[in-house]
Amino acid sequence: MSHALGEKIPATLIPGDGIGPEIVEATVEVLAALGAPFEWDRQLAGMAAVADSGDPLPLRTLDSIRRTGLALKGPLTTPVGGGFKSINVTLRQEFELYANLRPARTLIPGQRFDNIDIVLIRENLEGFYAAMEHYLPIGPDPKAIAISSGFNTRAECRRIVRYAFDYAVKNGRKKVTLVHKANILKALTGIFLESGYEIAKEYEGRVEVNDRIVDACAMQLVLDPWQYDVIVTTNLFGDILSDLIAGLVGGLGMAPGANIGNDAAIFEAVHGSAPDIAGKGVANPLALLLASEIMLAHVGRKDLADRLETAINDTVLTSGIRTRDLGGAADTRTLTDALKLRLA
Repeated sequence: MSHALGEKIPATLIPGDGIGPEIVEATVEVLAALGAPFEWDRQLAGMAAVADSGDPLPLRTLDSIRRTGLALKGPLTTPVGGGFKSINVTLRQEFELYANLRPARTLIPGQRFDNIDIVLIRENLEGFYAAMEHYLPIGPDPKAIAISSGFNTRAECRRIVRYAFDYAVKNGRKKVTLVHKANILKALTGIFLESGYEIAKEYEGRVEVNDRIVDACAMQLVLDPWQYDVIVTTNLFGDILSDLIAGLVGGLGMAPGANIGNDAAIFEAVHGSAPDIAGKGVANPLALLLASEIMLAHVGRKDLADRLETAINDTVLTSGIRTRDLGGAADTRTLTDALKLRLA
């Protein structure tokens, strides 16, 4: 999706719950200082929407995303009980956001791991997250056996692997690693591995391919993460490994995420709503700012994405302005103002 310079781009804005409104507001201010082309349509979801209309994912919010094809959202809390499905899962399924893009890049040097630059691409619609689950009774125990049957389709495996290779080509990446458990889950993840190598043939000479069993990959990510460039994997493994990779660069406060489909894309901070620090003005907006950086590149404004990246690097590294979770003393406002000043 690319837009002409100077063209206004409608986008849905969902402040979310907990620290969501604070980090979304900070991000909107920074993007305005950057001259980002987004025209925001503010909508509610999560507990804020329940309080407003009794529905955690109102129809008008869905209609807005359908119209704009683009959304930036704060963290959402799914109401407990009452049969509410995860809002994030519902959004992914509703708009067929099949690719979950989670890059992790070292921002602050001198941590346990340095110079990390890994992109994890996770299949977002299938696997065990689309599982049919039920119980079987034995004697007096109605829940004696729990059964879960996930599924992967060849078409979806091909699509997510092709997305990973296209991403590698477009972003000058050298290698894609297929992560699986085909030694044990021979059908469920065997189909992914098989499809992966099939697609890899089309990129021969341009992008290298290899594969790793998921447990070996987890170990190697801790021992020698620098061997990885782009990782593509199925839903459950992607969920687990992307959090592990976020840990290599300082935690979820530094982890942006993008959910991408053919007709819509939703950008978010990967972390939760952190109700314990909500309203205290100390939340770190960087994950959402990094997500908006991906969003700018997605709409063809790589120029602005690069400027934002430079401003973040200069503020956090050169000026040393960091929130508490990054070992600094800055609050949300101080960091936001410093970024706006850099961009001005």
